[in-house]
Amino acid sequence: MSDLLPESATREERQRLTENRERLFTSDLSVSEFALLYELGYTPLGLVMGTCVYQVGYQNAAWTESVELNGVTQAMYTARHLAMSRMVAEASFLGADGIVGMRLELGGKHLGLANNMLEFIAVGTAVRLPRGEQHPGSEPFTSDLNGQDLYKLHRIGFLPVSLVMGNCVYHVAAQAVSQYAAPSQLRENGENKVYTQAIYHARELAMDRMQAEALNGGASGIVGVQVSEHARGWDKQVFEFMAIGTSIRRRDAAGLHSVPATTQVVLNLND
Repeated sequence: MSDLLPESATREERQRLTENRERLFTSDLSVSEFALLYELGYTPLGLVMGTCVYQVGYQNAAWTESVELNGVTQAMYTARHLAMSRMVAEASFLGADGIVGMRLELGGKHLGLANNMLEFIAVGTAVRLPRGEQHPGSEPFTSDLNGQDLYKLHRIGFLPVSLVMGNCVYHVAAQAVSQYAAPSQLRENGENKVYTQAIYHARELAMDRMQAEALNGGASGIVGVQVSEHARGWDKQVFEFMAIGTSIRRRDAAGLHSVPATTQVVLNLND
């Protein structure tokens, strides 16, 4: 158990976490999630969070060029990891083995921040593994799996390693629009190949980076992958492509005993 918190931790944050550690837990788990994890022997320790308000600069690109904006990509990635690292520090303070139900959010729109300022938020529930099990990593694992999914993963003999992600901020060449400027062309159906290739390339860059994180962490796969795109209020030709998921590996590969899977019949009474 670590007594270290980020230097930015407030007195109120330390008090909240100390109460979680000594007297009661807080959690964003639903009752169903709590019940399933309790059945497995997981112990919720407290709701943990991290935040980072980051100034994201803008990088110019040629009007007719499809290209990644590397500086903006790195800024968005760094800010998310700063928020995540503070959340992990809180979990370590509680003596947690991992964080479940984690979510990454972008805020700041209602805080009166400048357009180039974004608030990155990481939130999840810190948990301790069932008695007799020990997480093999040096710091708590992170996962965006909910309680039900973690239960199923545990029962079939797999363990979450970490939340992995990859992103790419990309400028799509504006020349693609001009190709269909004539009225006769606007009435025609046809693929806009410049846009297709640019978006395809950007998504693949994000996916490759997510997979590289998983491989570096010793994972054998990634579950629950979500790929999204957002404009973020930049130039109308600029988008961020994001890939995120939970990397996993077999429990026996991590030196932990596997629990045999069981099958249950569920009758839906709502129909």
